[in-house]
Amino acid sequence: MSKKKVKKLINGKGIRYDGRKLNELRPIKLEVGVLDNADGSAYIEQGKNKILAAVYGPKEVHPKHLAMPDRSLLRCRYHMAPFSVEERKSPAPSRREKELSKVIREAFEPSVFTEYYPRTSIDIVIEVLQADGGTRCAGITAASLALADAGIPMRDLVSACAAGKVEGHLVLDVADLEDKQGEADVPVAYMPNLNAITLLQMDGMLTSEEFEQAINLAVEGCKQIYQLQKEALKAKYVEVKEAKKEDAEQ
Repeated sequence: MSKKKVKKLINGKGIRYDGRKLNELRPIKLEVGVLDNADGSAYIEQGKNKILAAVYGPKEVHPKHLAMPDRSLLRCRYHMAPFSVEERKSPAPSRREKELSKVIREAFEPSVFTEYYPRTSIDIVIEVLQADGGTRCAGITAASLALADAGIPMRDLVSACAAGKVEGHLVLDVADLEDKQGEADVPVAYMPNLNAITLLQMDGMLTSEEFEQAINLAVEGCKQIYQLQKEALKAKYVEVKEAKKEDAEQ
């Protein structure tokens, strides 16, 4: 069943088609430690996006000739499941997935202390189970939690969010319809404690003033997501602490 084309994405009162204000994030659910067979893992629901992230490592590099003597090799695989979109996609990695794997890896390079683990690899796997716009940003948010869950030392968590232009308005956390019918999309990944942007892309047309406003809007969104990330990590370790306490009492 195809999605209905929404003619008006923003009404006269500045409310978007899904009921959000211009500067409002979609509802976000974060969970840490969801996979037993990964060193670290996390799950995110952002709007209708459903994404799993897993981290493996640090471990021995295969093939061995890729090993670096002074730091760990950071690798990323971003993949959309064939059933994640309306029309079934091929399970083979697309050009877009290869590009996003590269930019997500680059978004984490300033954050991870790769020099602590020479001649090893740290693998990040992001699997999109259901896509609804902004999957690269939601994937980065989840992967950052998975890295923390794996105990990988980081300078800061990386939070990611996109701003965009829809029907002449700058909006936060662009959803699928807004992305397809809007004028521009600006994904940003950010380390709040260091006030450092690790990923910045733009698709579409914006004036230099609009571009600056879009970045600031996306950064504000990242800061909100950062608080949710910290809460999700705390919830995981409170749970672990309570489980250990129960074991000790028994």
